[in-house]
Amino acid sequence: MIATIQYNSRKLQIDLSQPLDISIPLKASETNVNAWYIGPPEINPVVIDGNTISVEKGASVNFNSINFNPHAHGTHTECVGHITEKVHSVNKYLKQFFFLGEVITVAPEKQDHDFVISKKQLQFALGNKKRDALVVRTIPNIKDKKSRQYSNTNWPYFTLEAIELLVNKGIKHLLVDLPSIDKEEDDGILAGHNAFWNTSGKLRMDATITEFIYVSNKIEDGTYFVNLQIAPLENDASPSKPILYKILD
Repeated sequence: MIATIQYNSRKLQIDLSQPLDISIPLKASETNVNAWYIGPPEINPVVIDGNTISVEKGASVNFNSINFNPHAHGTHTECVGHITEKVHSVNKYLKQFFFLGEVITVAPEKQDHDFVISKKQLQFALGNKKRDALVVRTIPNIKDKKSRQYSNTNWPYFTLEAIELLVNKGIKHLLVDLPSIDKEEDDGILAGHNAFWNTSGKLRMDATITEFIYVSNKIEDGTYFVNLQIAPLENDASPSKPILYKILD
């Protein structure tokens, strides 16, 4: 199915029959991707008056409760409420779900004892392109990203200057294949998050960060139409399912 979409002053044709899912599914398993020092998600049937509500156990339906943390257990989209004292809901402030986006691939650079994504790398990859969304794939890009246990690994992160560049370029939606755009242990500074949402000035309420994506190596760098789907949770973050669509020539 080919759809023609008027986006700002451009007419774009996208193939809706070929969605490219860049989310990581959530499962009740030790192999579920994880960060932030907590256990895996739990999905269990409800027990009422000693009866397990599961078809396997003789019930007419499956009726599971799910215990998970959106920040730790998979692909999630967060808003400024993640770092503000006042509660802000991503469900309230993310009101548009389709964006012109760019997929780029970067190899984090060694900096002292860390690996970082730098301003220079992003500037080289983006050039003068104007995009609403940026999808960042880091290399090496291997499938164990879908099950990696990130706690205490000092994952790569974005430098402050890199995030400031993205804000200056008008990037509203940043999608990354890391547990966070910031360093794992930074004494709570969260320089990248604070810069992206401009907490020292007028808050960028409609800007989002999506973490824990996985961009297959089969997906080429370039321009895509991004559909950012979230669950309607009144919370600073929600599990999400970002989808890429190729733009046809």
